[in-house]
Amino acid sequence: MIFYTPMPMDIVMEGFDKQEEPSYFEITLNGVHMQVQAINERQASIVRILSCELQDYLNPQYAPGKLIEFQPVLR
Repeated sequence: MIFYTPMPMDIVMEGFDKQEEPSYFEITLNGVHMQVQAINERQASIVRILSCELQDYLNPQYAPGKLIEFQPVLR
């Protein structure tokens, strides 16, 4: 890819290498074990299903990108 700009490359590429990695964690919701990405302390977005019954893969409630709400458990 060629990027033409009159701006210096150090300004254009500033912060490119310091991108934050998303915070993923695993939860089990209604017997479905999934990996989610935290949006805030009570919401998360489903990234992928890790373990479930076969019919759960067809359930739109567990589709990747779907927002879920939960109550965190402190141990």
